[in-house]
Amino acid sequence: MLSRREVLFGAAAAGFAVFNQRLTAVMASASQPATPVEFSVPAGACDCHTHVYDPKRFPFWSGRTYTPESASLDEMRALHGALHIDRVVIVNSAVYGTDNAVTIDAIRRLGPRARGIALIDEKTSDGQLDQLDRAGMRGIRLNFETFGIPDPATARKHFRTAVERLAGRRWHIQIYTRLSLLDALQDQIMSSPLQVVFDHFALAQASLGLDQPGFGTLLSLLRAGKAYVKISAPYRMSTRPPDYVDAVPLAAALVAANPERVLWGSDWPHPDSTVVPGRGATDVTPLYQIDDGRVLNQLARWTPDVDQRKKILVENPARLYGF
Repeated sequence: MLSRREVLFGAAAAGFAVFNQRLTAVMASASQPATPVEFSVPAGACDCHTHVYDPKRFPFWSGRTYTPESASLDEMRALHGALHIDRVVIVNSAVYGTDNAVTIDAIRRLGPRARGIALIDEKTSDGQLDQLDRAGMRGIRLNFETFGIPDPATARKHFRTAVERLAGRRWHIQIYTRLSLLDALQDQIMSSPLQVVFDHFALAQASLGLDQPGFGTLLSLLRAGKAYVKISAPYRMSTRPPDYVDAVPLAAALVAANPERVLWGSDWPHPDSTVVPGRGATDVTPLYQIDDGRVLNQLARWTPDVDQRKKILVENPARLYGF
């Protein structure tokens, strides 16, 4: 059985400078777009990757590995108003463990325009899964990256357990992992009755180009219609901010492989879960200050075809999340 610390799901990572603040310190605001959106965002567009951090109303899990600044639902609403985004998928964060209350609350307050991705473990009952489904959850997240699971055998075990738990449900499995594990998981994904979604370019590194190990496997899974990929959080894989021009070939290759299996997400409020010597789990880690307007504008450069952008922003999320 999986241990609670091996929670099947969680939130993403990378690393900038750290302020060694405590949770009781005054928290800064989550980032808001500084750059206007320069293209016509289609009605029904969806941000497929966000988090909410509300420790005053929903205390963080005592077993968390990092502590982010707060990021409220009202701040998320302001973000999406500026980006002309109508729909959202909220991924329950690893800082909440398997307590999905903060995400359920946000979905309830947003109504039909919101869906969620849950965190569960071996103690989550079928009845609880039913409740999560009624609350708007449409998948679970396997977080191999934040929880440090580089071993192929362990990853395969977690994936097999997830498939068994979700048997017969309309859900999918969202995976945060590096390309290095894709070859080990490929046969399981191909034979799985469930769809798989890879976060953040599957952590492909823009500097390594199209021939990096595992990227071909990702393309094969997309072409076969067995997986989706989020072309999200380019700041986690690019070395050329703020426009991430080195991400263009990777994004173009993913869209060309299968535009019906590509999603877009902001990764707002841009958490930093990097393990840094001297920083404790309860020390407040500043959120990355990302200009999401400028990032969204890159999508028009990655996918100049208007019809393909509509698939990525509207049609694909509607099909996968059931909007």
